[in-house]
Amino acid sequence: MTTENRRPRQPFFSQIDVSHGGTASHPPVAGGTNLELITVLREILAAQDRQNELLEELVGQLGASQRQRANELGQWKQANPDLARDCRFAAEALSKVQTEYLASLTQEINENFESLRDGEFMLNEFVDRFGPRVAHLNGLLQVLSQLSASGEAANTPNTR
Repeated sequence: MTTENRRPRQPFFSQIDVSHGGTASHPPVAGGTNLELITVLREILAAQDRQNELLEELVGQLGASQRQRANELGQWKQANPDLARDCRFAAEALSKVQTEYLASLTQEINENFESLRDGEFMLNEFVDRFGPRVAHLNGLLQVLSQLSASGEAANTPNTR
């Protein structure tokens, strides 16, 4: 959005006096109350319009950076098709390793549930033992998957 197309911004917040301003014996004039209500509603609408504009700008910025990253990744894959294919094979193999590791992790949890639940030391030992490896495996798989070739290379059997 260019600065020429922007309209003047109204403040997001305004003050509304909610204190007791008069005597209780005189009810407020209906016309004045409606005018105040209309003014407040217009201010709310203006604030919502501004929020919508800001959200549209934010979505545009996020979308542009994602498109740029996807374009760069696509260019890398085109420049390195063999390495992209190798990343796909490595991701598939590492995924199998991760599955086996998760199976042993869940077996450990099921066998030692009581001691993990009741003992802070045992829980800390468990997390120290399995946590970093799970986190690193997930990170490696994510990188390999992003760098791997798409489409036809994903359907190619692992011949290595």
